[in-house]
Amino acid sequence: MNFVYITSLLLQSPDGIPKPGNNEPLDLQSWSEVIIYILIPILLIVFYFVWRKNRRNRKR
Repeated sequence: MNFVYITSLLLQSPDGIPKPGNNEPLDLQSWSEVIIYILIPILLIVFYFVWRKNRRNRKR
């Protein structure tokens, strides 16, 4: 029974997907990673609060 369970788990692991054992830390020397992982999320949060504030002011 364990053989079937282990075999089914191995068959379900897709190739090309990062696994916990081979992850690399964020490279802050690369501009593309800084823009994607730091700048865009900060801009999205700022734009969300600006949008929410403008929406609230229109209702008044």
